[in-house]
Amino acid sequence: MTAFIDRLPTVARIALGGLFLLFGANGFLNFLPPQPPLSAEGGAFIGALAATGYMFPLLKGTEVIAGALLLSGRYVPLALTLLAPVIVNILGFHLFLSPGLALPAVILALELYLAFAYRDAFRGVLGASARPVARRSVHSASLADAHA
Repeated sequence: MTAFIDRLPTVARIALGGLFLLFGANGFLNFLPPQPPLSAEGGAFIGALAATGYMFPLLKGTEVIAGALLLSGRYVPLALTLLAPVIVNILGFHLFLSPGLALPAVILALELYLAFAYRDAFRGVLGASARPVARRSVHSASLADAHA
């Protein structure tokens, strides 16, 4: 049982990465079967995104890149950060415009679990009192070295 628990972040990372790589690539290559018709509101929203000419390539490109990062196991916190607003939008779309929460709920659960599993990487971003690092100029650094 402990071996499975130790592997759970890897399983979740591969599952989330695979989902986003699959659906992101489908946005460019259209290899999955057509989806059932959307509600009128859902169709209007998707139509508005498509009408911009840039939103779907940006969205699907982000999904492909983040999915590939998750599958590779490199830059996982960056991939999770890139996917967070995409997942919020997916959840909102399925809550308010098109019924069907099963897959969005799984995606949200995977994202939240992985964010928790990689919480140390987010510690600095979530600091309430973050301060910038003081930058020392080359001149002041050389003066400090001269006095040492």
